[in-house]
Amino acid sequence: MQISHGAVAAGFENVLDLFESFLAEDPAYSAQVSAYHGGVQVVGLAGGPDMAADTVTGAYSCSKGVAAMVIALLVQENVLDLDRPVAFYWPEFGVHGKDRLLVREALSHQAGLPGIEGGFGLSEITTAAAAARLASARPLWQPGRQFGYHALTIGILMEELCRRTSGESLQDLYNRRIRIPNGVDFFLGLPEEEEHRYRDVLYATEPDQPWLDPLSLDGLNSNSPVSTIMELPNIRAVRAAGMSAAGGVGSADGLARLYAAATTGVDGAEPFLGEDTVTRMSAEQVWGLDRSSGLDNAFAVVFMKPHPSRNFGSHRAFGHEGANAALGFADPAYALGFGYVPRRAEDGRTPGRAHRLAAAVRRSAAALA
Repeated sequence: MQISHGAVAAGFENVLDLFESFLAEDPAYSAQVSAYHGGVQVVGLAGGPDMAADTVTGAYSCSKGVAAMVIALLVQENVLDLDRPVAFYWPEFGVHGKDRLLVREALSHQAGLPGIEGGFGLSEITTAAAAARLASARPLWQPGRQFGYHALTIGILMEELCRRTSGESLQDLYNRRIRIPNGVDFFLGLPEEEEHRYRDVLYATEPDQPWLDPLSLDGLNSNSPVSTIMELPNIRAVRAAGMSAAGGVGSADGLARLYAAATTGVDGAEPFLGEDTVTRMSAEQVWGLDRSSGLDNAFAVVFMKPHPSRNFGSHRAFGHEGANAALGFADPAYALGFGYVPRRAEDGRTPGRAHRLAAAVRRSAAALA
């Protein structure tokens, strides 16, 4: 067992003990975990084979939570109104009964558009062409009446709403307004000069797995050069494009620092989101049986919310997990920003390692209150 880099603040030693126990019980285990309390980093750990403190790797749908920070800025600056119809900003979208769908409903997986007939080609997923195809699609259910996880299409919705309201791509706005000013080590579009830090996500391959319906979770068509969504960040073109649904690349510290910068501020700076914006973006919109996955789920505006099967924080917490069990969230009840990124994909459902580490961090923060 070897920790590549390890630092915890006084009072957070239990997190180190738990992380070391994971390393001891599984020689193949590699991961990073980071936490900020009150804007100060209190946990920064990386360990296992080929996983250093400065390693970056795929974090899958954690990217949605990162991209949602851009949406939050647009809401905060009154550029985007959650209670206007999507079609107010994007007229072409208002067909086939989608004309009354509100932005907050579309961004909480209620649009009825988890995919489109024929699926998307991988090369088009972040383009205006994909947005045009989504806009003209018929929803699978009456928009705003039910919810089902829009694994890839919620990224298209966010990106097009950003283009329509700000005139800038979501990825560019994220870099300019959030990532660079706050020193966040998480990328929606990994630059070539950062490629040397990237390590492929390791995952179990299932070569005989049948293609999913193009309207289901994967949403990619049979011409796409992938057999599973797990391959996405390991493809240079995907991580370079920075698709906001699943193409983000970064470190655990990048996720933790982002959520801390948004809610408590870091390095003595004010948070970039105000309390009212945090409350509006993190208020639960839907909870119950997810039509796409058949599992229980809960969402705020884009962000995941804790619930009994995904118990990562208090009722005020908001964030997003990834398909490899990566996790990033803020918990204003504890003044926390948290990030966890494994090298080898894990089962992220409770009691996953990310949730156990998050609980340890919360216990330590509560003891210091």
